Amino acid sequence: MTKLGFIGLGNMGFHMARRLLEKGHSVAVLDAREEALKPFQAYPNAVIASTPAEITQLADTILVSLPNPQVAKIVALGEYGLTSGRPFQTYIDLSTTGPEAAQQIAAALTERGVACLDAPVSGGVPGAEKGTLSIMVAGPREAYDANLPVLEIIGNKTFYVGPEAGQAQTLKISNNYLSAVALIATSEAMVLGVKAGLDPQTMLDVFNVSSGRNSATLDKFPAAVLNRNFDYGFKSGLMYKDVALCMHEADRLGATMWIGSNVKEFFKLTKEHLGADSDTTEVVRLFEEWAKVRVEASEERLI
Repeated sequence: MTKLGFIGLGNMGFHMARRLLEKGHSVAVLDAREEALKPFQAYPNAVIASTPAEITQLADTILVSLPNPQVAKIVALGEYGLTSGRPFQTYIDLSTTGPEAAQQIAAALTERGVACLDAPVSGGVPGAEKGTLSIMVAGPREAYDANLPVLEIIGNKTFYVGPEAGQAQTLKISNNYLSAVALIATSEAMVLGVKAGLDPQTMLDVFNVSSGRNSATLDKFPAAVLNRNFDYGFKSGLMYKDVALCMHEADRLGATMWIGSNVKEFFKLTKEHLGADSDTTEVVRLFEEWAKVRVEASEERLI
C-alpha cells in the first residue's frame, strides 16, 4: 500500500488517521500536541514523526487536517515544513483553509513536483469517526483518480469539482456558510416558538416534514440543543473562521453577501461571549438570553 503521512490529529484528523491505520496503511503521524500522538503508539503500522520535513522522508502521500490557513502555511512552507524536506508524490489538504491558502501552498509544492489535492471534508466528527464524510476535491484529475481508494476510507461521498487549487475550498466555505445560516435562522425560529409557548420537539417535528427543514432542524438541535449537551463537535471559533473565509472570498471576487455579514458577526459574538472552544450549537444561547427563554425538551424553559 501507499506509504502515508498524516499531519493534524484534532477532533477530525484523529479519526481519519485512525481509519487509515485500521485499513492496513502504514501512516507516519504528526501533531503539535504530544497528547494527540499517544493513542497512535498502540498501532504497529504507525510511526510518530517530529516535523513535517521528517514526514516527507517517511511517506509518498501526505494528508493534512489543520485548523486554519496560517497553520497550513507553516506546515507546508515553514522552516521545517514540507517544502524543506524530500520531494514526495501527493499532498492532500483535508482542512478548511480557504482558496487563497490552497493556491499559495499548491504553487510552492507543484514547483517541487508534488501533485496537490485541495480536499476539504464535511460531516463533522461523527462523519470522521464512521468514514461517512463528504469530500470535495480539486486538483489534477490523475492525482484524484490515483488517491481515490485512500479518500474512500475517509469518506463515502467524494466529488471531483475541478482542476484548479482552491476550487474545492470555495465550495466548502460556501457549504459551511449555508450551515451557519441554517443554525442561526433555526435558533431564531426556535426561540420565537418557545417564547410563544410552543413545544420545541413539536416544532422540530413539523419543520422536518415541512419546507423549513435544514441541517440544524434535522441534526444539530435534536442531537445537541434540546438535551442541552451542546456537544455536536464543531467549535464556534472554527465556524467563525469558515464564515470569515467565505466573506473574504466574496469580497475578493466582488460577490456581495448581505446575509453573510450578519452571520459572521453572530459567530464572532458567540466566540467572544462563550469562547472559541464553545460548541457551535451554543449560538442559540445568545437568542435565548435576549428572549429570556430556554429551548429544551422539558417543561421548565423560562430563565
